[in-house]
Amino acid sequence: MDIGQKIKKLRVQKGLTLEELASRSELTKGFLSQLERDLTSPSISTLNDILEALGSSLSEFFMEEKEEKVVFQKSDFFIDERDDYTINWIVPNTQKNSMEPILIEIPMGGSSFELEPHSGEEFGYVLEGNVTLVCGDKKYTVKKGETFYMNGKNFHYIENTKKTVAKVLWVSTPPLF
Repeated sequence: MDIGQKIKKLRVQKGLTLEELASRSELTKGFLSQLERDLTSPSISTLNDILEALGSSLSEFFMEEKEEKVVFQKSDFFIDERDDYTINWIVPNTQKNSMEPILIEIPMGGSSFELEPHSGEEFGYVLEGNVTLVCGDKKYTVKKGETFYMNGKNFHYIENTKKTVAKVLWVSTPPLF
């Protein structure tokens, strides 16, 4: 950890100049400048004084911020192959998120499982083939390049009645799968 750089980041976030921080922490501007450039190191007591002047604490300062993963490769995907369809979880561990994207592949004659009514919303984009969206007692044909969007108030599922594999990017909120 670069202590000096982190102190400078905190100081800038608080909108303080080196001179203002020096005055608040009762240290010299020269010392703080050297510290921010990692040319010197503070004692624990001095670091505590600086952090107090910045409205922070030692525990907050040294708490490691876990960097969230933003980009996922195929090796990150979880694949669940079933008789009638295959689900690819394309973003791992989405149960903790607000939405859940999956890639569902349905062979000819297959269908997804039926989802019970729920309080969320769902979006689908047909990447390949055609599907029939069955929502309650209504059926909708959704072709390659088309989308669907619905609330989850009815039983619903998708089926493939064509002779080619259908692939659908399906996003639900909250996570359902």
